[in-house]
Amino acid sequence: MKGVFVETLLQLAEQDPQLIVLTADLGYGMFEPFVERFPRQYLNVGVAEQNMMGVAAGLALDGRTVFTYSIANFPTLRCLEQIRNDVCYHGANVKVVAIGAGFSYGALGFSHHATEDLGILRSLPEMTVLSPGDDWEAGACTKAAAEHAGPCYLRLDKGSVAGVRQSDEPFAIGRARRLREGSDATLVATGSILPVALDAAERLARGGIECRVLSMPTIKPLDVDALADAAQDTGGIFTVEEHTIDGGLGGAVAENLLERGAAPRVFHRFGLRGGFATLVGSQAYLRKAYQLDAESIAQEVPARLAPRRPRLSIAA
Repeated sequence: MKGVFVETLLQLAEQDPQLIVLTADLGYGMFEPFVERFPRQYLNVGVAEQNMMGVAAGLALDGRTVFTYSIANFPTLRCLEQIRNDVCYHGANVKVVAIGAGFSYGALGFSHHATEDLGILRSLPEMTVLSPGDDWEAGACTKAAAEHAGPCYLRLDKGSVAGVRQSDEPFAIGRARRLREGSDATLVATGSILPVALDAAERLARGGIECRVLSMPTIKPLDVDALADAAQDTGGIFTVEEHTIDGGLGGAVAENLLERGAAPRVFHRFGLRGGFATLVGSQAYLRKAYQLDAESIAQEVPARLAPRRPRLSIAA
């Protein structure tokens, strides 16, 4: 996703000389093409994320569109006070970009896991929260963030995530994408775990359970209309996220549906349960270890839909 992000930034910077990128002493090779073409629109502030956010707020209040960029929790949790007080309170046009969503940097341990960020950032007033599920959504989210007036959080996986885009498919902040049809249940996914949800839907279909799959690249504002339709039309809603179940996609879906008076027949959150991910390993390894892989999801869904029905044995 980060390659798509930089390519999109190059296009945006060419159109808007007021767009500027701030980094916290990383991404040298990745940003080289940007620096070569737009040296006056790039600044490395050093290992000083809190200062970076203050600089970004000042530049934004001077009329610029500012993207800040760093790894996982560093541009978010490390400088949460600056995001809250300097950026959100003033409605500054700052786009906070975190590379390494979920377990992307799994081998570096929990300090580099971004598994609480969605819940924390979506709680901030004025903040728009974007969590693309594939490369196409990453480019579309970057462009939408630049065009949106005000604070945005853009959460990116460090790897490339192939996706499916329908012909001439539009993108809009606050709109879900329906990628698969089905009436037995709905899988709602956000972030790069989207292909896992699609894989799980394929496995479930082989066992006779047809699932609608919604990609939710915007956590705030949330597409409550698409969710209410799913609650009405299908047998249950299952949220899938590489994030703690506390406050993330699952929390947002539950809150909004209950407030709408559109509670689903069955509701379950697939996410990190029981605290921090204490294991170290690849992203795929950690997903399997914490039951966030396609096989685990495909085994759990039928059990939730019909508690008395034996679990299906679904081939890989």
